[in-house]
Amino acid sequence: MGKTITEKIFQTHLVDEPFEGTYVLSLDVVMCHEITTPIAIADLQWRKKDRVFDPTKIKAVIDHVTPSKDSKSATQAKILRDWAHRHSIKDFFDVGANGVCHALFPEKGFIKPGNTVIMGDSHTCTHGAFGAFAAGVGTTDLEVGILKGVCAFRQPKSIRVTISGETPQGVYAKDIILEIIRQLTVNGATDNVIEFCGPVVEKMTMEQRMTLCNMAIEAGGTSGLCMPDRVTAQYLWPFIAQEYDNDMEKAVADFSKWHSDPDATYTKELTIDVSSLEPVATVGYKPDQVKKLKELTDTTINQVYIGSCTNGRISDLREAAAVTKGKKLADGVRGIVSPATPAIFRQAMTEGLLDIFMDAGYCVANPTCGACLGMSTGVLAEGEVCVSTTNRNFNGRMGKGGMVHLASPATAAASGITGHLTDPRESI
Repeated sequence: MGKTITEKIFQTHLVDEPFEGTYVLSLDVVMCHEITTPIAIADLQWRKKDRVFDPTKIKAVIDHVTPSKDSKSATQAKILRDWAHRHSIKDFFDVGANGVCHALFPEKGFIKPGNTVIMGDSHTCTHGAFGAFAAGVGTTDLEVGILKGVCAFRQPKSIRVTISGETPQGVYAKDIILEIIRQLTVNGATDNVIEFCGPVVEKMTMEQRMTLCNMAIEAGGTSGLCMPDRVTAQYLWPFIAQEYDNDMEKAVADFSKWHSDPDATYTKELTIDVSSLEPVATVGYKPDQVKKLKELTDTTINQVYIGSCTNGRISDLREAAAVTKGKKLADGVRGIVSPATPAIFRQAMTEGLLDIFMDAGYCVANPTCGACLGMSTGVLAEGEVCVSTTNRNFNGRMGKGGMVHLASPATAAASGITGHLTDPRESI
């Protein structure tokens, strides 16, 4: 019987099976940020095990509250900073060099097909876009990963989502994944990895694939995955060319070993034809509560947020800027743009995108996760409404009593111009 990509990755990384159905895997990458890692660091110190298994395989960043907003967040940053220096972790990104982890680490070439990746962050699933098994874990698992370079999992089952058709104008990867979550529901992929495949995915850029995989967790998935191919190789080429003797074909052929077999078994298979899909946004407080924008035009907004590990990359900023160019934010609407990494910020500046946003009345902020989890740089007041390119709309997520409508960068930009939720096709 054939194997899924997840089963292949588990097989090649298996260290031990201490109990039936519990698989201890070796780890290729352990990622850390200043919100969840300091707890693990403190516990390791308390246990007199302040060590790391391999400093070259640990990647650390201060990104959730940066620069620090108060003494508590500054202390968390200091704990991570001191730990990284103490253990000579070369790939540590402090203020000025830091970016949103799930945008920065792929940009640095840290994730490769077939890798095993963990982080104390639920949106670690983003990195599955590269054909890696990437999962968010709790503090204990993170501690063990840091100390021993292993992590225990139950082998997840897989759901295959085939995306077909032709993507209509004004519809983006964010709309597609929101529609998938609507159909699967927030619990529909629990204990499963979601494999995204089909002709639409094959045509997607790596940034679009990362948007899909980023939100697999919002359907309850352990991770999201795309099959690594030429698009993957081209994105990673600056980091892998020497490994493949500057032969792209060799890399593409090698990546194919991480494809699921044609006769692999899935718990569920879902096919979505996007040809008739329209721009959508979330309503309520669950990411599977999704409606077409044309049904939501009576929803007024107070804030637009463009950024995050879901949609803060250069292609996202281009989409939003194309809608915004030459226009102004509606009266009473504030806009915030946070490019996800310094490189994206610089590229957006070079291309004149930041000028477009600033001319429209946006505040351009440094790379940070702050607004997404309601910690800084865009927190809502009670009763306020934000259309956001982030990934989570739970009650209080962006501020107590605030409402978040998740949407594509184009939808967010179009809504900022009108002052209410707006189908971006009206502005294209």
